[in-house]
Amino acid sequence: MTAPRFDSTIHAATRLQLCAMLAEVDAIDFAAVREDLGISDSVLSKHVKVLADEGYVAVKTYKSGGRSRKRLAFTKIGAQAYAGHIAELKRLIG
Repeated sequence: MTAPRFDSTIHAATRLQLCAMLAEVDAIDFAAVREDLGISDSVLSKHVKVLADEGYVAVKTYKSGGRSRKRLAFTKIGAQAYAGHIAELKRLIG
């Protein structure tokens, strides 16, 4: 069981939504996240950078159809931090 731990890095609404998406998949395309959240590339990039700088998200660039694309995935640390944050939210609402 994951110990409850509030994480202010994850708690921001857009980052929390992004983490919820990442928790359900091995990896997801940046463009799919942008479309699902209905935000611009620049807004998503800023939130991804915060999570990546914390070591929570890995960003991999690949080529597809002659274009550079990005895939996002939780790191082990990120998945644990998210699980702890969700456990703390559940504990709070009890």
